[in-house]
Amino acid sequence: MLSVTPLYAGIIALFYVTLSLSVVMYRFRSGILLGDGDDPELLRRGRAHANMAEYAPLALLLMALAELQGAPGLAIHLLGLLLVAGRIVHALAIRLTDPPLVLRTLGMVATFSVILLGALGNIFHALG
Repeated sequence: MLSVTPLYAGIIALFYVTLSLSVVMYRFRSGILLGDGDDPELLRRGRAHANMAEYAPLALLLMALAELQGAPGLAIHLLGLLLVAGRIVHALAIRLTDPPLVLRTLGMVATFSVILLGALGNIFHALG
């Protein structure tokens, strides 16, 4: 039974909807209904949304599998907090017009850490 991962899946889903609405609302305001219209703001909003869709599902899947295999709740909470923090920092960094590279880098390092730790934990447990 999953008890921790659903919390973080819910938080990530709410943030994903927020990023989606940001794109949709900007499209209506700008009149760009398809593509990015070479609009840098729409491109940034779209990439923040797409990047969430590209990385968060795998991280959440690995967290859920680790939890189902009996990983300690604290470990899953730490992965979840790292994932949420990483996704927020990364999305904010992409949305800034001239972001410091360190913000985007921190966001991706956090996200990759969750994926890497989740992958290794699942592999070791499965072989264990």
